Amino acid sequence: MKTEIRIVIADDHPVYRRGLSLTIAADPALKIVAEAEDGEAALKHIRAEEPDVAVLDVDMPLKGGFDVVRAMRQLNLHTTVVFLTMHKDEGLFNVAMDLGVKAYVLKDSAITDIVASIKAAAAGQNFISAPLATYLVTRSHRLSTFVEHKPSINDLTPTERRILKLIADQKTSREIADQLFISVRTVERHRLNIGIKLDLHGSNALLKFALENKQRLL
Repeated sequence: MKTEIRIVIADDHPVYRRGLSLTIAADPALKIVAEAEDGEAALKHIRAEEPDVAVLDVDMPLKGGFDVVRAMRQLNLHTTVVFLTMHKDEGLFNVAMDLGVKAYVLKDSAITDIVASIKAAAAGQNFISAPLATYLVTRSHRLSTFVEHKPSINDLTPTERRILKLIADQKTSREIADQLFISVRTVERHRLNIGIKLDLHGSNALLKFALENKQRLL
């Protein structure tokens, strides 16, 4: 691991972000190179600074954390990601793991976990807040007992088909949520369910499938 870990931090709550920044800056091995209050600015800083680690709030204006990570993958940016979230939601946790996010930290324990999570992520290791540890066990069990099958688009619900069509139109989760009048978290859960039903793996697999089958979704 490098002697100095360069970090971009993004959270839309300035007081909370300031608290995290002070905690991070207190460790001489960590250096914050940029801060952002929304996902678009975070992505801009990540592209410009090429930090070792990006600490991203899951829920941010313009682009949420999930959208930032998907954009990073499309741009072939290799910055390691630590997610901050207030949601104890197993579906979102699994989406994050499928995207290759290294650390998943609950906001209410971030002050005590943030330094350890950044160092673990920079070293290529996973870090999960203690209250979410059971999700790893459930995830491992689901993957080990998953019966391989090849369901078709016809196995998706009407809502899942509509979301897949919007993914094919290259809409972000936030844009889909706004168009369908649902929350971003609900969109992420639908994305997860579609991926599971179609046995799709990898950060771009769902988009690739949607584009290849766009005509079937009309």
